[in-house]
Amino acid sequence: MSSIRVIIAKPGLDGHDRGAKVVARALRDAGVEVIYTGLHQTPEQIVAAALQEDADAIGLSVLSGAHMTQFARVLELLKEQNAADITVFGGGIIPDADIAALTELGVARIFTPGTPTSEIVDWVRAEFEARAQTRAG
Repeated sequence: MSSIRVIIAKPGLDGHDRGAKVVARALRDAGVEVIYTGLHQTPEQIVAAALQEDADAIGLSVLSGAHMTQFARVLELLKEQNAADITVFGGGIIPDADIAALTELGVARIFTPGTPTSEIVDWVRAEFEARAQTRAG
């Protein structure tokens, strides 16, 4: 079976990547192929990496308060590249009211601080295993 491919990215000026690295490690340990893009990525760089890596999903970690702008731009760029089938999810310090707004924009799921990594892994597996099997077949 081909593995699930996920880009984990830290958009913008946010310099705190511990959570992103913890999520990346948990997904890797669960057999997900993870490409971590590092700190200070632009939405353009993140989408380019997702396209180059044939990713199933992009996971954004935003702690800077710029989540509405960053998620919206990534979604916009995916549409421009005819790649809206790449699922966008994320986490960070995001108020509940903004989670609803992000969902309306097309973000598949937001994980807030304190979410067990097992919950993130289970969601990614449930969301993408069928896609990975289709690609392998």
